[in-house]
Amino acid sequence: MWNSGRFVLRRGGVQACGAQSSGERFRTTRKKSSGLATLAHDEILVPEKASDGMRTVMFFHGLLGSGRNWRTFAKRLASEAQEQSGDQFPGWRMMLVDLRNHGNSASRGFSPPHDMPSAARDVVELIKTSSCGWPDIVVSHSMGGKVALQFGQNAAAGHYGDVTPPKQLWILDSVPGKLPIRNSEGEVELVLSTILSLPDPLPSRRWLMNHMLEKGFSKSLSDWLGSNLKRTGSGEEMTWVFNPKEAYEMFNSYRNSDYWPVLDSPPKGMDVHIVRASRSDLWSPESISKLERLSSDTVADQNSGKVHYHVLQNAGHWLHVDNPEGLAEILLPSFLKLSK
Repeated sequence: MWNSGRFVLRRGGVQACGAQSSGERFRTTRKKSSGLATLAHDEILVPEKASDGMRTVMFFHGLLGSGRNWRTFAKRLASEAQEQSGDQFPGWRMMLVDLRNHGNSASRGFSPPHDMPSAARDVVELIKTSSCGWPDIVVSHSMGGKVALQFGQNAAAGHYGDVTPPKQLWILDSVPGKLPIRNSEGEVELVLSTILSLPDPLPSRRWLMNHMLEKGFSKSLSDWLGSNLKRTGSGEEMTWVFNPKEAYEMFNSYRNSDYWPVLDSPPKGMDVHIVRASRSDLWSPESISKLERLSSDTVADQNSGKVHYHVLQNAGHWLHVDNPEGLAEILLPSFLKLSK
């Protein structure tokens, strides 16, 4: 069973990692680095005080999401990992990143191109402005999975300078290759094109949900889209918490990017874990066969990386919501290896 544990949640970036917890639960910063915008993020610390030797885990969300999508799961995972690591282990720092054009990063003015390499470079800028150091682990979902593969590959290749690449990449229900359009328009494209056709600001949250239902979208999708709104003032008018046009550009980059070569030759010393949700409809038989082959053929030693393939049962694409305990059981053994 999940352990509730004790943790502190803080928002911001630049000062949070180097500071001790002082009772201020949230800290937000808008500092720029090298003239570039800096990603917003939340931090969860377990135990409550930051200390040397803490393991840092970064979370990258999916399209139209934000770091807060992973807050509940990250809290529980950190508490469980700390309990199993023992009292002498310094602890876990979970960084829930809002990628460009999403969440609290949407208003921070990121320059084009809005693609996977740029999203990965944004993470580098965030690390440079913080005192957290480079992450030991990256956990990524859907579109965030390709950002993570780009980030890990470039870090290992020295494109970001003399840095320590992540020891583990977790790619959660994200197909590494290009994604075909499965019908005349594509479901995600249809959602995005509908969003782009709507007025801004929207008359109200209820208006949006009714409009999406009238267009034939499911109630669950309409409810989820309604949760991605914020008020424009004191009235009922709402606007999106993401940037629709730029998010569409990111989707096109995500769909057309191919990261199978990263798995064919994983960076040295890096464990790349692919988790497929058993009920996900994203995976072709060819992709599954390729993952099975790569995970069995890759030799694990200090001079090469390794691909690991996992299947999470009883879960669809939103696997951390459908089966959080099962997902934690998959992640925890590898996390605990870094606490030894």
